[in-house]
Amino acid sequence: MAARSDALTSRTGLSYRRAGRGAPLVLVHGYLGGAGQWQGEIDRFADRFDVIAPDLPGFAGSAALPPANRIADFAATLVALLDELGLGRITLLGHSMGGMIVQELAATHPARIARLVLYGTGPLGAMPDRFELLETSRASICRDGVARTIRRIGATWFREGKAASGFEIVATLGAQASEPAALAGLDAMDLWDGRGALDRLTMPTLVLWGDRDKSYRWPQVETLWQGLPDAALAVIPGTAHAVHLEKPALFHAMLEDFLDQGGGAG
Repeated sequence: MAARSDALTSRTGLSYRRAGRGAPLVLVHGYLGGAGQWQGEIDRFADRFDVIAPDLPGFAGSAALPPANRIADFAATLVALLDELGLGRITLLGHSMGGMIVQELAATHPARIARLVLYGTGPLGAMPDRFELLETSRASICRDGVARTIRRIGATWFREGKAASGFEIVATLGAQASEPAALAGLDAMDLWDGRGALDRLTMPTLVLWGDRDKSYRWPQVETLWQGLPDAALAVIPGTAHAVHLEKPALFHAMLEDFLDQGGGAG
């Protein structure tokens, strides 16, 4: 049975979805993403967790907000939302660019993070060996617009490309982003380097990765896994960058196993 995922707005105008009861589980989307991509996870975990999924500034339901061009600014936005909601210690999951954001948040507010999930992400925003240079993506947005660019880029996030069942979710959410936010997000990633903070992320962490990910290659993932003080690694075979949409049952099993180790209580 689907969990009711209420669309809410913070005092600052940030859009977010919230459902369930229990310890807080915060899901942070990545570049050209949105809270709507997490409906499967909301349905799966709302019976045990208070699941909160924000739309980052400039993206999806928060498209009207001024964009952020630094990862630290995105993290500060999330901290403001946590404070407004009165949340203390949380379990925090970040995907792709969202993984950079939650690394930043965990490094600056470690006492607030009970458990951390770094999914399809790495410690370096420039993303060595990405399927294309960030500058190429920037030129594509300026030339073709956000809607056309997300359909091209989003196809690389699935093993089956545009034929994948989750592709239209990605394309629809991505097209809602403002062009300034799409460009600012690329700047934010390009300027961010979290490698020096890895040893400060001492909370239990799950590094989760699809073995055919074209955005974050194995050397980035290995750097996370080896550089974090308390990290477990889950590699999902036969998936690319959008594991939670390609193989949701396996994604949920890996996530549930990690969450169960914390007793579901944060």
